[in-house]
Amino acid sequence: MVKASELTNKSRDELLKQLEELRNELSSLKVAQVTGGNAAKLSKISNVRKSIARVLTVYNQTRKASLRAEFKSAKYQPLDLRPTLTRSMRRRLTPAQAAKTTLRQRKKNAHFPKRKYAVK
Repeated sequence: MVKASELTNKSRDELLKQLEELRNELSSLKVAQVTGGNAAKLSKISNVRKSIARVLTVYNQTRKASLRAEFKSAKYQPLDLRPTLTRSMRRRLTPAQAAKTTLRQRKKNAHFPKRKYAVK
């Protein structure tokens, strides 16, 4: 059983090597299952599959984190690195666009400011 905390310190090559080892082990366990191996081997299959999933998860997380750092200052980001939000929120005007006013409205605001009332 592999712990995710141990995997985070490993490099990309080490993770891929461990993944290959786990996949080989899984294939040998599957052969043992077909040939009627003992119960200890059969129960190990689920642990190996979960270990493979952990390695892949850590690998993908580190890969995505490095991509995020790479595209941090870029003008455009790949779609999968952009914030998800909801469809309507993605299509909403940016705060700068929403704050813009027309020339006519700016003149109105300048000549007829909002009235201030003294309230007791």
